[in-house]
Amino acid sequence: MIKFICYPKCTTCQKAKKWLDENNIPYELRDVKEENPTSAELKEWHQISGQPLKKFFNTSGLLYKSMDLKNKIPTMSEEEQLNLLSTDGMLVKRPILVSKDFVLVGFKQADWEEKI
Repeated sequence: MIKFICYPKCTTCQKAKKWLDENNIPYELRDVKEENPTSAELKEWHQISGQPLKKFFNTSGLLYKSMDLKNKIPTMSEEEQLNLLSTDGMLVKRPILVSKDFVLVGFKQADWEEKI
């Protein structure tokens, strides 16, 4: 079963959910704000995704900006970044689609169509 990690108020997440529903793709929904990913989950997803860890940060979020993470992340270790991400779901880029074979961060319909 695919995990769909999202923030229900996010318009991009709403588009992604609509796409999943229209394509009859079963998923387990998880609200990133209610159930923030753990550091261990994020580490596993990062490894499966093949993406830079920076891609897991919600760089357009208010919390990211208020913490001045743009300037702090480059000097942080991977472990520090994972621990920081696990402290608040609003720091995490969404939606995230997780399966045993792939992890997609953000919603790019062409990428989702290719993987699913």
